[in-house]
Amino acid sequence: MENSQSLVGKTTIVTGASRGIGLAIAHRIGRLGARVSLCARDAHRLQRAVESLRKEGVEAQGWAADVSDPNSVAEFIARSREAYGPIDILVNNAGKGIFRAAHLLTIEEWDDVMNTNLKSVFLMCREVAPEMVQRRSGQIINISSLAGKNAFAGGAAYCASKWGLLGLTHSMAEDLRDFGVRVSAVCPGSVATDFMHGSSRDSSKMLQPDDVAHAVEMILTQGPTSFLSEISIRPTQKP
Repeated sequence: MENSQSLVGKTTIVTGASRGIGLAIAHRIGRLGARVSLCARDAHRLQRAVESLRKEGVEAQGWAADVSDPNSVAEFIARSREAYGPIDILVNNAGKGIFRAAHLLTIEEWDDVMNTNLKSVFLMCREVAPEMVQRRSGQIINISSLAGKNAFAGGAAYCASKWGLLGLTHSMAEDLRDFGVRVSAVCPGSVATDFMHGSSRDSSKMLQPDDVAHAVEMILTQGPTSFLSEISIRPTQKP
């Protein structure tokens, strides 16, 4: 690991950052010295997240945006660049799950999951990757899931989106590695967040948001000649 302020001067974007995993990642990155731009749909919750970061001394801004909409993404990126300059790190964390057998899903539900979990990553990367290529430096981290490797009943849309996200991540990694840009995936199992509300699982045995944030820190503080392409995270006990 590098020193505790190894990201000083770096501009970072975190999507889905108003709570849960995204907020934990923002706190971790902020403590490493980065400037953090937060993105989420709920403006009020987003502002509370920004305030919590600033109380820790983190330089942070937040703008409400729909990451599945190209115009909203472009506007968010433009605001972030205006505030902090070129983007050094992008963490695509925004996610959604609708859990029902595939034949019972509506078209709108299918599109909602795919747009949030997969299309949004494409849109964010499309805005940010060209400048990283031009500078021959950058890091993109996509928060996927073990559901992108393991199917389960009722998980058709969610699993398909996360399977697709891993395909996108590894393909982009090959596209960009010769330009000094590293693209990685973090694949956690069940994490104790609002996302799991209503689950019968024991939350004390689940992964915690900071476990995922720690994996992101590992990727961002690796040496210049290494490339952590994917990290899978499981709890020590099955919940």
